[in-house]
Amino acid sequence: MSRTDKIEFYNIIEDIINYHKFQKLDNELHHGITRYDHSLRVAKATYYVGKKLRIKKLNETVRAALLHDYYLDSDLQEKSSKEKLSIHPEIACHNAYKDFNITNFQQNIIRTHMFPLSKELPKYKESWLVTVMDKSVAAYEMYRFKFSLVFSVWALFIFNMLTIQK
Repeated sequence: MSRTDKIEFYNIIEDIINYHKFQKLDNELHHGITRYDHSLRVAKATYYVGKKLRIKKLNETVRAALLHDYYLDSDLQEKSSKEKLSIHPEIACHNAYKDFNITNFQQNIIRTHMFPLSKELPKYKESWLVTVMDKSVAAYEMYRFKFSLVFSVWALFIFNMLTIQK
């Protein structure tokens, strides 16, 4: 991303990333990193691809991408993992609407980012873009961070077992 693009990107999202409730996402684990970092990655990917595709509502789309997982684990207490997958978009949308007064367009992006697990079909090409960017970033994070962590734990376990045997 060029320096100009970085400045433009951060101007689009500055109020959100500086908001105290959004900053709490930096304490929430998600795909082996924080939900804050994951959301920022999805927003950056959306910005980059959206700019290449010359989408008209780039600012609104990037802001919705940043808010797509705007919830805390405490918002989903006592829910199963499967329930969390389908419920969290509604909670994120509610939180985003309450704190940032998002548009119907942005609500669709957030509510449908888990398609096909979401109850609603993405209406806009921008909704599809965020859905694809979220899944791409999540796949990268799962491979890069979670796989590395699991592999490291197993490697330590095997190393310890071999050294105990001696």
